[in-house]
Amino acid sequence: MQHETHAQHEGHAEHATHAGHAQHAGHAQHAGHTGHGTHAGHDEHAGHSAHAHHMGHGGSKVTWGMAAQATLHCLTGCAIGEILGMVIGTALGWGNMPTMILAIILAFVFGYSLTLRGVLKAGVDFRTAFRVALAADTLSIAVMELIDNGVITLWPGAMDAHLGDALFWGALTISLVIAFVATTPVNKWMIGRGKGHAVVHQYHH
Repeated sequence: MQHETHAQHEGHAEHATHAGHAQHAGHAQHAGHTGHGTHAGHDEHAGHSAHAHHMGHGGSKVTWGMAAQATLHCLTGCAIGEILGMVIGTALGWGNMPTMILAIILAFVFGYSLTLRGVLKAGVDFRTAFRVALAADTLSIAVMELIDNGVITLWPGAMDAHLGDALFWGALTISLVIAFVATTPVNKWMIGRGKGHAVVHQYHH
């Protein structure tokens, strides 16, 4: 009877040991799954990092042609606004400073208007389109106007030239060309950072 009890006790001990091993194996397997989860997390993180890295390189793919096209867009609005401002200021007999201020204001108005027209065609509401125009053109037009009017101001006799004078048109043309050359790198830098006219491009697709 004692031997039978002893055998039974050994059976229970063996069963307990087996259960312990099974439990230990379960923990090991669980740890393995946890390790896989961690590994998957690292893979996902690496994927995001690679994506961000790729996007960073994407900004460097901006061509000078794209930047020049964006600058030409601003230049068109600026030229229309400036010429119209000069015409109105001259017709009203204003002095140089009021005429220049009006020309600058109209340059911004027409510059924004050209962008607004393109964005509104994509079916965007006016408020959103206006914000896009501000984000896309403000810095570009500001740089262009600063350089353009700076050249005209420093050009001897250009401020006093009238619409019928060759000096007026010559100085205006050269100042706009200089402004275009100086503003193109600015636009390239902005587009490369996902700003400027890069904001407008998403509404063209």
